[in-house]
Amino acid sequence: MNQSSRFAGVHLVGSIAMDNCEQVFRDVGAALGPYLDNIPDGETGERARWIYFQRTMLMEHPAMEIDPTVPELSLYQWDGKLLRSLPLLRFREDVNPDEIEFETGYDKAAEYSYGVFKRLREEGVIPVGVRFQVCLPTPMASCYMYVSHKSYDDYQRVYQKSLLNALNRILDTIPHEDLCIQYDVCQEVLIFENYFPYRPPDYKERIFAELAALGDAVPEDVSLGYHLCYGTPYDEHLVMPKDAGILVELMNGIEAGARRRVDFLHIPVPRERTDNAYFAPLRQFAGSMKVYFGLIHHDDEEGDLQRIKIAREYVKDFGIGTECGWGRADPKRVPGLLASHRKAAETLTGQSA
Repeated sequence: MNQSSRFAGVHLVGSIAMDNCEQVFRDVGAALGPYLDNIPDGETGERARWIYFQRTMLMEHPAMEIDPTVPELSLYQWDGKLLRSLPLLRFREDVNPDEIEFETGYDKAAEYSYGVFKRLREEGVIPVGVRFQVCLPTPMASCYMYVSHKSYDDYQRVYQKSLLNALNRILDTIPHEDLCIQYDVCQEVLIFENYFPYRPPDYKERIFAELAALGDAVPEDVSLGYHLCYGTPYDEHLVMPKDAGILVELMNGIEAGARRRVDFLHIPVPRERTDNAYFAPLRQFAGSMKVYFGLIHHDDEEGDLQRIKIAREYVKDFGIGTECGWGRADPKRVPGLLASHRKAAETLTGQSA
């Protein structure tokens, strides 16, 4: 693996179980400011359940209706626990999908939170040089979770157009030197794992084309990253990975497909994986971007240090984070997670900030 320069730091995936973005910025800035390249707004409020609020938007949209010709999607956790079953949606027969635009809400949330970010940076709460991180889903996220496979092609085309329109409004509102865009790549990982009832035969080509198009829509002067995820709707994986093999295939495909620079990738490391077998596929990763390992787990300081030690055998320089966001975790865990991140960052850098 080629690492062009040494770096160590902390990456927060997105959601944090707090009441509002100002609380997130203040608490995270105080605990981890010196170790951050980017800081998210915590995805508080309706975004705390990640994309579930997009389902609400789709259910209320006049162009959409429930598809009675397909079964509900049953969402299972890695251990077989049924989390929920939901009916799937389709476009109404009397609408032209290409005339539809979805109001995703991501641009409005980013505009509000950036105002708070800028004020707190002026107050010294957020260090100068730390970028404001906006986390966006991919079109496949809501598609595979909420839409009938009979509408996949139309829906992904329409949602991608709508998402990129929201992205362009974000780019027009927030100075590029202050901005980081992270794409959350979850359903694509699950598609690779054959988690969903329907998977097109050319799924790999479709996924890499989607991820490349999303990345190329971000200007070069904006930081760009991808968070790869196995899903944590109830703070547990939907699929427990055998090893990092699928993640590495996606990492290589993302870098190969993007025409612009990819600044970072974030991948999960399950709590139990303190073994070499999980990390071994990383020997096949040839990228030059920053890698963040989601290896910090609640109340597991010894395990965190062990996972860091093993990761160093495969990647010389890396940063750390948790496997996914904290929005669905117990809020009482947040102070301990912040402390664990700081301790791990001090271990990586060999010094206290």
